[in-house]
Amino acid sequence: MGAAPSLVVELPDEAATAGLAARLAGRVRRGDVIGLSGPLGSGKTSFARAFIRAYGTGTEEVPSPTFTLVEIYPFPDRPSIWHFDLYRLTAPEEAWELGIEEAWSDGISLIEWPERLGALLPPEHLLLALAEGVDPSVRVARLAATAGWAGRLGGLADG
Repeated sequence: MGAAPSLVVELPDEAATAGLAARLAGRVRRGDVIGLSGPLGSGKTSFARAFIRAYGTGTEEVPSPTFTLVEIYPFPDRPSIWHFDLYRLTAPEEAWELGIEEAWSDGISLIEWPERLGALLPPEHLLLALAEGVDPSVRVARLAATAGWAGRLGGLADG
């Protein structure tokens, strides 16, 4: 089996992060799972906020799901977005109580801290890892795709 297709994108500022999020939001399909990883403060929630606003009307209130663990954004003519923050999970199985199975089948899932799912992470997903770049205000996004995402990464770095 070959290596997963991957892409590295430098994000010099928040506008570049929002642009990447918008380009990705334009490529999602029902059932897609996008894992957002990186240390605290790396921009996972900012990326998710930009993604949800680009997918929606641009005016969505997008609070961090740090305490609620999940926020659901319904859209009348498209799949809902389920934004999960799994940082406080102590066991992968706790994700079932959040309705994650419904999100995987009927919606689009943005999952902060996807590593908390362990083996429960669906085999088909896109992982987007955010890290600090050469300067504290710069981020680097590393995307690793499984087969269903591979064809959708083309041109994603073009901003």
